[in-house]
Amino acid sequence: MWARQKRLSDLFDAEDAWTRPLPENYLRADAILALAMFACSALGLEILRSMGVLGGESAPLWAQYTAMASAAALLALRRRLPLLTGLGATAHLLIIGSVMPLVMGQVSQQVLYFIAVYSAVAWARDRRALVGVAVAIAAALVVWMTWYLALGSGMQQILDSLDDADRLSGLVPPVPAYLVYTALINIVYFGGAAALGIASWRGARRRHALADQAETIEEQAEALRDRAVVEERLRIARELHDVIAHHVAAIGVQAGAARRVMGHDPDAAAGALRTVEESSRSAVGEMRALLGALRSADRTTAAARPPGGSGAAFPDDPSASPDHSRSAGHGIADLGRLAASHDSADFTTSVSVVTGTGHPVEEVPPVVGLSLYRTAQEALANVRRHSTADRASMVLRTGEGPGGNPYAEVEILDAGRPRAGTSGSGLGLLGMRERVRSHGGECEIGPRVTGGYRVRVRLPYHPDVEGDRT
Repeated sequence: MWARQKRLSDLFDAEDAWTRPLPENYLRADAILALAMFACSALGLEILRSMGVLGGESAPLWAQYTAMASAAALLALRRRLPLLTGLGATAHLLIIGSVMPLVMGQVSQQVLYFIAVYSAVAWARDRRALVGVAVAIAAALVVWMTWYLALGSGMQQILDSLDDADRLSGLVPPVPAYLVYTALINIVYFGGAAALGIASWRGARRRHALADQAETIEEQAEALRDRAVVEERLRIARELHDVIAHHVAAIGVQAGAARRVMGHDPDAAAGALRTVEESSRSAVGEMRALLGALRSADRTTAAARPPGGSGAAFPDDPSASPDHSRSAGHGIADLGRLAASHDSADFTTSVSVVTGTGHPVEEVPPVVGLSLYRTAQEALANVRRHSTADRASMVLRTGEGPGGNPYAEVEILDAGRPRAGTSGSGLGLLGMRERVRSHGGECEIGPRVTGGYRVRVRLPYHPDVEGDRT
């Protein structure tokens, strides 16, 4: 019993809570269909009457047309009230089949019943109620066929056929053959209507699911585009912080040195002022490149928006090209100049390079080189601002990690103590760690056991892949 109910429930998708949406102007379309089917039924009725087929029909003409009109009227509600349409068509078949069997049996009238049963299955919004309606329709048809054959004119037609010896040439006796034939016609006819209705509902369900998936994919793609823009802006914000922190620190150091030696060593003061000039120009150039990158990101976002969306468009700027904004003209080759820019009368920076076998410095991709440069830039600026050290060492290393992947590493060491009253915001160190995380690398940032401070950042890379990304 339970297994049968489960099969019926699965057949009609009774446990699916989805409701098939009604199309636009469906009521008008169904009303037009009802009028068209009534016209076809009326035409078919008159043709049959002209052929003499309806000569044995005793019902008056107005009753015949009323029967056809009432059946066609059900189709006007086939999608608005699908279950009621199916039950109404079944009741109409039973009543008209009992009082006007010749009218009920015409082809156009049978098509009306077919469409009504199909619509009940295809458009039912309550799938659990549909199971009950389907069982009720099937039971009503079985009862009606039994009554028609046992007590109506159906059995009389079978008995009349026994008087004709020419009809007794088949393998099966006429009574069972007639019963099986009638049952098969009804099963195929109404079963086919139900099967088409199930196929139509499931097809609409699949299309709805595909539309939802397409919408979800589009939303995810838009979210990924927005996320990419946000990440690029955060990267540029870190770049801007590093640029300003480095150059302002260098300008402050050199300006202070120039002030101290201006009275007794004009040449040294002039050299310090030249360094201030170079640092300021470099800062302006780098910030211009970063602002160009922001404009490039805005153009990309505006291009990704649908027509009519808001967003500012910027004129083409060579400095805003992806390659330029991503590298900003700095990399591993600039580490020597970076160290020299911090040198002064009371501070020196040494630079050394240790390359692993088969991994020259030249193979380090620009993206990794830029991140190492920014790390060294921030670390040296922190030494000058927050440490009493009078010297720092920078070591650049390349090599091969445990997994066989090459890496590039920069390490900045100093032996000073923290300078009082110079605590920073911590954004520089946070930017370092975010860079390392974006490359899947590792870092060690903190005080040394022997005194001083250590910043070591190791970034793995693949020369071909990272090079393509730049």
